[in-house]
Order: sequence, then structure tokens, then C-alpha cells
Amino acid sequence: MDSPNCSANATICEGTSCLLPPNNFNLILNTVLSAVLTVMLALVMFSMGCTVDAKKFWGHIKRPWGIIVGFLCQFGIMPLTGFVLSLIFNIHPIQAVVVLIMGCCPGGTGSNILAYWVDGDMDLSISMTTCSTLLALGMMPLCLFVYTKIWVDSNTIAIPYDSIGISLATLVIPVGFGMLVNHKWPKAAKIILKVGSISGAILIVLIATVGGILYQGSWLIAPELWIIGTIFPAAGYTFGFFLAYVAGQSWRRCRTVALETGLQNTQLCTTIVQLSFTPEQLSLMFTFPLIYSIFQIVFAAILLAGYRLYLRLPGKGKKDLVQDESTDYSTEIQPVGWHETKNPGFQLNEKQNNGTVSNGMIP
Repeated sequence: MDSPNCSANATICEGTSCLLPPNNFNLILNTVLSAVLTVMLALVMFSMGCTVDAKKFWGHIKRPWGIIVGFLCQFGIMPLTGFVLSLIFNIHPIQAVVVLIMGCCPGGTGSNILAYWVDGDMDLSISMTTCSTLLALGMMPLCLFVYTKIWVDSNTIAIPYDSIGISLATLVIPVGFGMLVNHKWPKAAKIILKVGSISGAILIVLIATVGGILYQGSWLIAPELWIIGTIFPAAGYTFGFFLAYVAGQSWRRCRTVALETGLQNTQLCTTIVQLSFTPEQLSLMFTFPLIYSIFQIVFAAILLAGYRLYLRLPGKGKKDLVQDESTDYSTEIQPVGWHETKNPGFQLNEKQNNGTVSNGMIP
């Protein structure tokens, strides 16, 4: 006989003791939101593709000095930084492995969105993300083999090649269509870019929020992982910027490489740890990708705010000398009109007036 103290969907009721069916809410929510976020991300990358010039993009592929610097940051600095932090804080072997997995992941598409907002080199940003995702198919297993063997057998770590392939497809295909639109219909590309740049910023926050809701029961982990999750992305931004500067890259490209280095594909890291470890092991490590995701966004927001404030300082940034390695010439650009030239999504209206373009700027 059913007890009034039991839920209506209980399968067995004996007095006040009830057996409820398994709650699949998180699993269903995770599946639905993953599909929705993938589609949204593809649309945002389509809009980012509208900033890319096909000739400049191909120039980065033919003369890949910026890509090589990014490669050294992505698969050299980041895994080494994760390894050093794991040793310094003497964390549990399983926790050290998740830190290293994060360090070995390719750059995330969030770097393309944020590179746009800091006036980065979008052609370089997207080419770096594309190349790092493609090279991750070989570099991730290699880096994990080198760095994790003192803690675990690297063969136990499952590399989700299908997920990497999906990430690559959701990047390359939409960006390709965006480049086509930018070439054929530049006015339409500007409108798409306005919507996409704002949607991309919202999407980054949405992904972090959704992760916090889905995995709210996993926040009780070692405080050392919270500290590493704070230091790691900051170190990525710093080392990426420094290496690009030492390599003689322009300020635009230094900002771009910094973002590409610090902003990792945290969704891929989460997939890897889910496939590779037992539920008991996951309880020690599962939230780290989300912690990293939150702090990489926090530091990126600080960088963006600092850059905007810098442009507003009197006497600062009046001219940004941009060295374009693909054409071997320099152009001087006024920062107030920077988005008019490099990020046309900020143009609100246009009219030709004696060979010049007049633009309304977003405040």
C-alpha cells in the first residue's frame, strides 16, 4: 500500500521507506545542453569567420611563424607548466594527471571570441586554433606519455579522437562559410559579426554557468586544485605573451598568442577524464576542468578590461604600429578607429564621403 509520505513516482513503498527510480535529470540536461551549445558555438564561429580574410589566413599557413610560436606555447609551455605545478603542490597522482590533461589540450574556440574583443589578429587566432586542434591528435598522446608516466600508465588515458574531430569540424566548417560570406557579401558579414561577437561573449559565460549547475555536487575537492586552477591559466596568458614578444611578434599578435595559450579546450578535458577514470577517481578530480574554465574567463575579462582602459588613457595608444608578416609592411592605426578597420562588426552605419568611410561606434 502506498504511503502518503512517499513520492508519487516511487517504485517501492514500505511505511516511510521509499525507493525512487534513478534520477537521470543531469544526464538528460547534459545531453540536451551539449547539443544546443555545440550548435550555438558553430553559429558563433561562423560569425567569427566573417572577420577572416582568406589571403591573410593562407599567408599564416604559408609563413607559419606565428603558428609555430603558438605551437611551442600550446604543447611546450602548457604541459610543462602543469607538470611543474603538480610537483610543487605534491598533489595526488590522479589529480596530477587531470592537470596535465588540461595542459595538453588544444586551444578552445573561446580564444577566438576573446581575441576579437581585444583587437587581436583574427586570421592568426583562428589558424592557431585550427592547427592546435589538428595537431592535438598526435601531440596529446605524446605529451601525456612524456609527463604522466611517473604517476600512471599513459595507456589508461583514453583520447577521444571523435570529440577532437567534432571540435575541428565545428571550427573549420563554420569559419569556412564565414570567410565565404566575408568575401562575397561584406555588408552582410558585418551584420552577422555584430550579432555573433555579442552572442559569443554570452556563450562563454553560459557554458561556465551550465557546468556549475550540472556538476554542483563535485565542488568538494582538494584546495590545492583550486590554487592550481587559479595559477595555471594566468601562467598560460603570461608565458604566451612573453614568448610571442621575445619572438618579435607585434602587440596584436602577442595578445592573440597569449589568449590562445591560456584559453584551453576544457570541454575536451572533461570528456577525457570521464572516459578514462572510475567514479571513485572522478570524485578527486572531476571539477578541475570547470575550475580552470572559470578562472581562464576571469583573467581574460581582466585582460579585456585593462586593454580597454589603456586605450582611454590620455596620450596612450594613439598609434598602434602593426607589423604584418604576411606582407612585410607596417601600417599605423588610430586606436579609436581600430574596430572600424579590423573589427567591422563594430560599425553601425556607413556612408562614402569623398573616399572616406564614416562610422558610428559602439560606446
